[in-house]
Amino acid sequence: MQIVVYLHTNSHQGYDNGTSNYMVKIRVSKVSACITQPHVMTLYSLPLFPLNIVIFPDGLLPLRIFETRYLDMVSACLRNQTPFGLVVHRPEFANETRNALPFTRVGTTFMIMEADVTQVGLMNIVCRGINRFRIHSARQQAGGLWLGDVEDIANDLELNIPDDLKNIAEMLRQLVESLLEQGMEESKLPFVKPYKFEDCSWVSNRWCEILAMSLQEKQRMLELDSPLVRLELVQDWISDDLDQGHS
Repeated sequence: MQIVVYLHTNSHQGYDNGTSNYMVKIRVSKVSACITQPHVMTLYSLPLFPLNIVIFPDGLLPLRIFETRYLDMVSACLRNQTPFGLVVHRPEFANETRNALPFTRVGTTFMIMEADVTQVGLMNIVCRGINRFRIHSARQQAGGLWLGDVEDIANDLELNIPDDLKNIAEMLRQLVESLLEQGMEESKLPFVKPYKFEDCSWVSNRWCEILAMSLQEKQRMLELDSPLVRLELVQDWISDDLDQGHS
C-alpha cells in the first residue's frame, strides 16, 4: 500500500544575496494567548499573503521571507503579536466578476511561532494556523501588500470520528509513527502538537495538507463547513488513490 504525501518544509523559497550578518533568533512568546475563538461576523483589517499552498487551522507553515512588503508585514506581526492571512494566489480570478481579486476569498489566519533573522533582508518563520476567514473586500498598498477587510469563520467543533472512518485516523497515526521510526525529528514533522487523532476536523485537515490533491481540491476542502463531510471525502480520495495504485 502506498499513499503519496507532500511534506512541506520551506513553502516559499528565497535567495542568498551573499551578505553575511549575525544571527538573531526570536521565539515568539505568549502565542497561545493570541489564539482565541474568533468573533463571528466582525470585520477587521488583515494583511494577506497569497501563495500556492493551502494550510488549515492548527496546521504548520514554515516560510522563507525576502520581499520587502512581506518583511515589513512579518515585522509588524511580530511587534504587535497579530496574525496575517494566507490565501491561494489565483491571478486569473482578477478577470472574473464573481471574485475580482487575484486570490481566493477564503483563507487561514496564522500566528508566528518562531522567527530567525539569518542575514540582511531574509527571515525564516514558523507559523501556526488559527482559523479560517472570508474576505469581504481588499485593497493593495503602494508597496504591493494586500490588506483585506475580513470576517473570521468559526473553527470546527470537536467531533469524535465515527467507527467507519477510524481507519483513516489510524493511517495518519501510523504515518507519524513511521516517520519518527525512520529518524525524523519530531520538530521536523509536518504537524504540530497536540495530535488529535480522535477529532474529525484535525484528522481531515492534516490529511488535506499532505495528500497530493490539486490546489483547487484543497481549497474546496478548506471551504467546507462540515468536518465529517471533509473526512468522508478524504476517505474517498485515499480509497480512489489506492485503487488506482493496484490497477
